[in-house]
Amino acid sequence: MNLVYADNNATTRVAPEVLEAMRPFLDESYFNPSSMYDAAAGPAAAVKAARASLARHLGGVRPDEILFTSCATESNNTAIFGVVKANPSRRHVITSSVEHPAVLNVCRELERQGLEVTYLPVDRQGRLDLADLVRALRRDTLLVTVMHANNETGVVFPIAELARIVKETDPSIVVHSDATQTVGKLPIDLVGELGHVDLLAFSGHKLHAPKGIGALFVRRGTPCRPLLLGGHQESGRRGGTENVAFMVGLATALELAAATHDVDEPHVTGLRNRLERELLARIPLVEINGAGAPRLGNTSNVSCHFVEGEGILYQLAAAGICASSGSACTSGSLEPSHVLRSMGVPFSAAHGSVRFSFSRYTTETEVERILAVLPEVIASLRRLSPYWDTTTNQPRPEAAGMLHGAAAAHPR
Repeated sequence: MNLVYADNNATTRVAPEVLEAMRPFLDESYFNPSSMYDAAAGPAAAVKAARASLARHLGGVRPDEILFTSCATESNNTAIFGVVKANPSRRHVITSSVEHPAVLNVCRELERQGLEVTYLPVDRQGRLDLADLVRALRRDTLLVTVMHANNETGVVFPIAELARIVKETDPSIVVHSDATQTVGKLPIDLVGELGHVDLLAFSGHKLHAPKGIGALFVRRGTPCRPLLLGGHQESGRRGGTENVAFMVGLATALELAAATHDVDEPHVTGLRNRLERELLARIPLVEINGAGAPRLGNTSNVSCHFVEGEGILYQLAAAGICASSGSACTSGSLEPSHVLRSMGVPFSAAHGSVRFSFSRYTTETEVERILAVLPEVIASLRRLSPYWDTTTNQPRPEAAGMLHGAAAAHPR
């Protein structure tokens, strides 16, 4: 049985071109780039070139504005905690209710430390209302941190407009964005369109680089204290011996994404659209979460009423299909997604959500396999549901009210 991998928002396979670019620095050029002997010159030059490449592909920012990290979680923690430590006089932060745990849990920790956090709501399609942002801004607002695109639904937020509003209100407010799901999928121009964004975080393993490497863009002049103290690496902003091979891999992956974007984007969007169109036609009472909003072309969040997401994933896995019910960082939870709860997805659907996320390596044959398996999985689970009438293939009359009762709102 061939494996069908449809969970690329959780992680991606390492591209062959990336692996080849990394290989010399795992083998003959393994030297510490901070060492003084001649053999270390090659790794040191590779780090410099990788930094310059990232800077170029993020709109032509300065290479010294690129900070290498171990992952997007570290990048987000560095950005948020670093800004708070550098600006102790301001005590108010604004974020959204649908952030990844790498931001949401940091904001909750800030509350425990005495800061105030405003959580912006989203509508039924997962969209932000920028009027809510305007109302939330205060004289003591320090930081606005909002993701570029949601990892569960693929909904893209208007970060350029959001950042412009913030800076026109108060240029001293810092704007941070978690762009983990958009770097490598959408063009990122931190000089032009996103010129008001101060900090932008992302990770290599979402764009066909290995796990264990990330980056943080820190606009020159942005007050941000280091999270990891140690040696002189990263201009004193992050201690730790440079992970040369993985830095090269991240730069190569972003170069590859830029070179293949015009082919990859219509490919994954076409596969996503076909999957959704066919699922809506073949399975009753299915919803595509965020379908009415701008979305990443590779992401589909499907809610099937009156079934449990865990049951869906278990049967899909038994059929050799890898998908998820949301963020891989919260997969151990039995609670419905905080993103779907914030969107007001009905209780009967929030528990039955599955995310499919594609990449350049996803094939039409793999999508056909999902379409062949998922309808029968849903049918088999509904046969076990006390809310489903198998004779009519519809919910029982007493369950109809659940279709319109929104899930409990996110506590923030």
